[in-house]
Amino acid sequence: MPSSNAAVVIAVDNDANSRAETPDDHRQTQRMLEALLFAAAEPLSAADLAGRLPEGTDIIGHLKELQEAYAGHGVNLVQVAGKWLFRTAGDLSFLLSRQAVEQKRLSRAALETLAIIAYHQPVTRAEIEEIRGVVTSKGTLDMLLETNWIRMRGRRKTPGRPVTYGTTEAFLAHFGLDSVGDLPGVEELKGAGLLDSRVPPGFSVPEPRASEELAPDEDPLDPNDPELFPQPE
Repeated sequence: MPSSNAAVVIAVDNDANSRAETPDDHRQTQRMLEALLFAAAEPLSAADLAGRLPEGTDIIGHLKELQEAYAGHGVNLVQVAGKWLFRTAGDLSFLLSRQAVEQKRLSRAALETLAIIAYHQPVTRAEIEEIRGVVTSKGTLDMLLETNWIRMRGRRKTPGRPVTYGTTEAFLAHFGLDSVGDLPGVEELKGAGLLDSRVPPGFSVPEPRASEELAPDEDPLDPNDPELFPQPE
């Protein structure tokens, strides 16, 4: 039977394990988060950060607090594609505009195709053409693939097994979105002047959905498929 002294030791140990984070610990954790996010070349997820911080740290709570602390500063802590990074405040982007080099301007056809993929994914080339009402060239899709804003997801389980397309994490990061669910709806598009305010009755913008997992009507891509992945000679 354990002694009363042992019971006291156990009680003390349990109390130490449940002790709340001290103000000094809190400040140090915030500083560590700042350092990790500032030095990172790419956005970091909560799981990435958890591996570098003390066990049991409330990662999301600290990130939200840090985000509030940087609101109104020259750089903001933002969440894109489920990951976190520091980004120049939107109203100050003009300061960096002269340093930006635009490698390639997307054509209207490419922009329309990108929008259709974003809102209707997973979608095939034939479905894109049906929505646009015109033929979509392979060059347009190739250009979007080169930007890394879209990707080939799989093959549709229909005759001909057409390739399905969807957006990428790079697409979300470029447009400052946490998920495709953050894409603007009808009213937001009208307000931005991107949609005629007098749209036809019954007109609607589809609710965008995207998942890394294949849909029930999709098969995975075959990495040895020479049509999609030409093999070196």
